[in-house]
Amino acid sequence: MALPISYNLRNLVERKTTTAMTALGVALTTAVLMTVLALVNGLHAALSGTGDPRNVLVLRKGSGAEMASNLSRQTFQDLLYTPGIAMDDGGKRPLASLEIVSVVNLGGDGLKGGANVNLRGLLSENAALHDVTLKEGRWFASGEREVVVGSAVTHRHPEFRVGSTVHLGPYDWQVVGVMDGGRSAANGEIFADLNQVASAFSRQDELTSVLIRAQSESAVPALISALQQNRRVNITASSERDYYASQSVSGAPLQFLGSLIAIIMAFGSIFAAMNTMYASVARRSAEIGTLRTLGFSRTSILLSFLLESLLVGAIAGLAACVVVFPLNFVTTAIGNLKTFTETAFRFQVGFGVMAAGIVFALMIGVLGGMLPARAAAGKEILTALKGA
Repeated sequence: MALPISYNLRNLVERKTTTAMTALGVALTTAVLMTVLALVNGLHAALSGTGDPRNVLVLRKGSGAEMASNLSRQTFQDLLYTPGIAMDDGGKRPLASLEIVSVVNLGGDGLKGGANVNLRGLLSENAALHDVTLKEGRWFASGEREVVVGSAVTHRHPEFRVGSTVHLGPYDWQVVGVMDGGRSAANGEIFADLNQVASAFSRQDELTSVLIRAQSESAVPALISALQQNRRVNITASSERDYYASQSVSGAPLQFLGSLIAIIMAFGSIFAAMNTMYASVARRSAEIGTLRTLGFSRTSILLSFLLESLLVGAIAGLAACVVVFPLNFVTTAIGNLKTFTETAFRFQVGFGVMAAGIVFALMIGVLGGMLPARAAAGKEILTALKGA
């Protein structure tokens, strides 16, 4: 004969203070793990979701990042008429963008500190290749020291607002627009005129990369192959999405460290839950003896006490979900180990993260309640009735 669940629920309510404190400890541990998972998911989504699936990124052979690459204007001209490149609506211009990427420090003071971000030089008509939309203001004008900043940049650095003047590299620049790239890495970049950026950083001929739009997504592999078979140039080509996805390794050390902290905290929560359940067994000794006298088996009592621990774990898991879910609206940034710049992104608390948190909390409940449940089930009837 099994004990009804209502019996367990009533016991948890009767010991509401102890239940709440135990659930709080497990919830905090679970929240730490969920926060780390949400951070890594957000970074991965920002990087792997950056770029159009039809885009191909061209770098100098051997370069693992745009910052380490250099391509000449002549190389760009040699690549322009490779078969498979899409043309603009008028059919006159290949959809290819010669670009220069430089790291600029946005400065900072006090605890805020500075932040390295990408300053990307390109022609304004090629901004559409990056799948960004103008959120405020206008695009920069050709030949002018004007910039359009990503929405994450303005969020983290309010001084980069439309109409303000900012100092980047050796010159001052006018902020004329704010762009939005959804959850992509472009939100953490600054766009400016190609020739102005090249001049400011003394790289008029040696630029960094070429972004090319293929005629269709299915044509990307053939275009990559055709680009790399061009013996006049020393380049490597890959899909833009593959390039950014490869940079998500930046989150691996943080994921390892956060998971390690969560596991250490989990051991503490397990022992706390175990201590609580052992105290409950001691206080309810006579009750356990009465249950045995009424005919409830050792197995029923074991499962009943184990169920109480699971219920505490479930309450903690749901509480952790409630606490962590608002992180979906929080923008943060992490240093990119390949480019040494700041990648801005949002935390991503999805169904997978919440499910992992609840399972983790239930595991803590099971491990914390197993031994106390066995101790309760193992009590002899007369010994339990005496309250020993």
